[in-house]
Amino acid sequence: MKIVERYRAVLDWFAENMPIAETELDYKSPFELLVAVVLSAQCTDKRVNMVTPALFEAYPTAEAMSHASAEEIFEYVRSCSYPNSKAKHLEGLSRMLTEEYGGVIPQDPKELIKLPGVGRKTANVVLSVLYDQPRIAVDTHVYRVARRIGLVPQSANTPLKVEERLVRYIPEEKRAISHHWLILHGRYTCLARNPKCASCGLARFCRYYAQKGIILLE
Repeated sequence: MKIVERYRAVLDWFAENMPIAETELDYKSPFELLVAVVLSAQCTDKRVNMVTPALFEAYPTAEAMSHASAEEIFEYVRSCSYPNSKAKHLEGLSRMLTEEYGGVIPQDPKELIKLPGVGRKTANVVLSVLYDQPRIAVDTHVYRVARRIGLVPQSANTPLKVEERLVRYIPEEKRAISHHWLILHGRYTCLARNPKCASCGLARFCRYYAQKGIILLE
């Protein structure tokens, strides 16, 4: 199967079988989304959603959080992975947002990644979800799924290389939802240790499945 054909088949399947795909992080404002995405690094969305209600009740805005110390923030995020680092990031992020951006999340990626704790992946998620920019954030799920299916070659061995390949073949208007398609597929079907290939609707287009020769369920 040619690469263009594989992309077309995969995107068409997702469009038919997963027409609605959104972030599973709970948030009510742009600031809450940014904080949740920062907390989600190497942490499950389920855990983040357990942590953020109390955090956002205490600090509902960037300005409110900017008056808190990292030690105070830590008490709310201690059950997340790397809580010390994340607490420090949130302290610096909220202060910088308040002092330099008036509490508004920047739409320019170069400005957004200046915020503590915000790297390329986090910026792409926020810009895609908040501002509908045609960006694809490559987390562990997107990285794994794209390589397994065959959307990118095995030589695409960094998140940036995977992102560049995906952006090359996925139309702009489908990039935002494609990010969620790949994440959700990786989270619930194309699992890291025991992928559910036998019942996966993408198996017939998948390079990994072709190599393993797994029997499909009817």
